[in-house]
Amino acid sequence: SLCAGGAPSLSYQELKDLKKTNVLHIDVRERWEIERFGKIPASINIPLGELVEALQMDPTAFKEQYDQKMPSKSDPVVFSCLAGTRSKQALGFAMSLGFS
Repeated sequence: SLCAGGAPSLSYQELKDLKKTNVLHIDVRERWEIERFGKIPASINIPLGELVEALQMDPTAFKEQYDQKMPSKSDPVVFSCLAGTRSKQALGFAMSLGFS
């Protein structure tokens, strides 16, 4: 559930608990940030600048590019970045494309 006017934030523990379920974790940091600071286990990296295009891809192309099943509009998805600004933008993009 989403609150009007603000994106829901998760704690580290809440994210760990969610990852035990079928949530897709998309890290929207740039590739150089992943290389420098490390990858979050079981996340996929889709830099923010590619996200809108990625979420509109053909599912087969998405799987080939990101080695992950493309999320449906109703699948649970979590976005993360370094400070929270880009992940909030990512959430807005996803919602504008019809993701719940």
